[in-house]
Amino acid sequence: MTTINERLAALRAEMAKDGIDWYIVPSGDCHGSEYLSDYFRTMRFISGFTGSAGTVLVGKEKALLWTDGRYFIQAERELSGSEFELMRMAQAGVPTVPEFLKQELKDGEVLGFDGRMTTVKLAEDWKKALEGKAVSFKAGRDLLGAVWTDRPAQSFSKPFLLDVKYTGRTAAEKIAAVREKMKEAGAALHFISSLDDIAWLLNLRADDVPNNPVVFGFVKLSEEDAVLYCRRERFGEDVRKALAEQGVELKEYEEIWTAAADAGEKAKVLFDPAKTAYLLAASLPADAEKIQKINPTTLMKCVKNPVEQDALRESHRKDGVAMVKWLYWLMHHPDPESLSEIDVSDYLEKCRREQGAFELSFGTIAAMGPNAAMMHYSATPSNYSMIKKQGFLLVDSGGQYYDGTTDITRTVAMGPLTEKEKRHYTAVLRSFLRLGAAKFLKGSTCYFLDILARGPVWDLGIDYRCGTGHGVGFCLNVHEGPNGFRWAKPAVPEGLVELEPGMVTTDEPGIYTEGEYGIRIENELLCVADEVNEYGQFYRFENLTLCPIDLTPVMTELLAPDEKAALNAYHAMVYERLRSGLTAEEAAWLKEITAPV
Repeated sequence: MTTINERLAALRAEMAKDGIDWYIVPSGDCHGSEYLSDYFRTMRFISGFTGSAGTVLVGKEKALLWTDGRYFIQAERELSGSEFELMRMAQAGVPTVPEFLKQELKDGEVLGFDGRMTTVKLAEDWKKALEGKAVSFKAGRDLLGAVWTDRPAQSFSKPFLLDVKYTGRTAAEKIAAVREKMKEAGAALHFISSLDDIAWLLNLRADDVPNNPVVFGFVKLSEEDAVLYCRRERFGEDVRKALAEQGVELKEYEEIWTAAADAGEKAKVLFDPAKTAYLLAASLPADAEKIQKINPTTLMKCVKNPVEQDALRESHRKDGVAMVKWLYWLMHHPDPESLSEIDVSDYLEKCRREQGAFELSFGTIAAMGPNAAMMHYSATPSNYSMIKKQGFLLVDSGGQYYDGTTDITRTVAMGPLTEKEKRHYTAVLRSFLRLGAAKFLKGSTCYFLDILARGPVWDLGIDYRCGTGHGVGFCLNVHEGPNGFRWAKPAVPEGLVELEPGMVTTDEPGIYTEGEYGIRIENELLCVADEVNEYGQFYRFENLTLCPIDLTPVMTELLAPDEKAALNAYHAMVYERLRSGLTAEEAAWLKEITAPV
């Protein structure tokens, strides 16, 4: 296996052939995805960094990797011994990628990138940063493809249709709704590249990306046609027939690039610049009117309809049963120190599959002690820790069910704790409870509510370098926008989306102390309507996630009366909803650990 520095040397040789001075490699694919199949992990290949978010920039003498606070510890370790310099995003004195390009690139230089795997928005940000400089762009061939000799093939699985008893709406109904949005935007043609949007629109699921039940494809919509560009040979006759009945035609995956070029004279084309490949937009006719807006499907699918909401409650009940069975096994294990993080993860997956999960919603994070300080730590057969009868074990996990997607984190005490650990755990619990109990007026945004969660942690002079929560798909991607709790003002208008009944967002504050421990508690929250009075319509959150919270680390004297009441009410609900799915011994134990504080 070649080293990272050897791969850099090979890439620089390809750059020299094409007259490229700097080559930029964002984390992504042809569809603007966050989670990638192995074929598209070019950033990981060239840098060795295994996180899900980052950008690589390679020059003749420099190699840099940008990533966010979730991955600082992980990236520092993985880049060690290579030429790469870690650029810690949002930290003082660290330029953004566009700022670095503006500062460092010189007149006459060439910036290269793969136009298929770079979104329109990224390329436009780079161009804007370089305005006034004589720097040229070259969105040509995939240079890393020439270097990556053992690159895995792109995966294409057999798709299936998600029953309308789960989705609540047919593909034809959804397509008609999107066409109405196209008319409002003044568009005659709409290209959709994002895989979760396509899956939602067509009620289509598959296994083309690990943990994300999506189909590799593109959609072109007009008033008359709906075309899915995919690998047609992977579709069974039943799925082909069902899609045809919904007005959907199948064409080959690679034909999308010529479809853009054949859009027609002066075509009015709608696409999402954050999800559409630069090459696709660049292939449109020169006189095409480019209407760049968030995909209508993105805003539609983040609001779950009543049928989906009921299905989600059932999927979370099943997931809660799996979690309690796993916790009971772990807490009653005769020798927990004989278990590894991988053993813990594998048993939890077994419990989920027994409850009907057909896949995990992401790779389970089972992190003992200091490992949990890395927010996206992942145990591997060559790098894992054993469970200890002291400190914290953090487990972040989720399942894919036909009736929903789950995402839950619990931090459990495996033995004696320090006063500091207890105080930090209690602060995280208070943060979690405060956001979950929020009552707010219609028109409020996630940005507006984030302080409720962050307040108890900020009171300690501590912060967590990530959002407080993210949207979750329905039998889809575990990360779904545009809703998500953040304290920093979003850079784009859609980041200020108003909360609506039907939106599902996680509540997951935490504290991460490098070299010591990580603490996170996470539930999924469903926004629902509350009272209406002279002040307007109020909303609140319903906890979808059903799982006990470890009370042994809690300093109950630090909980306010309303926080105690919220915790006790939640635990009472957990017991009532889950007990029928448990054995008598498990149910008795659950009743004991959910007793009021």
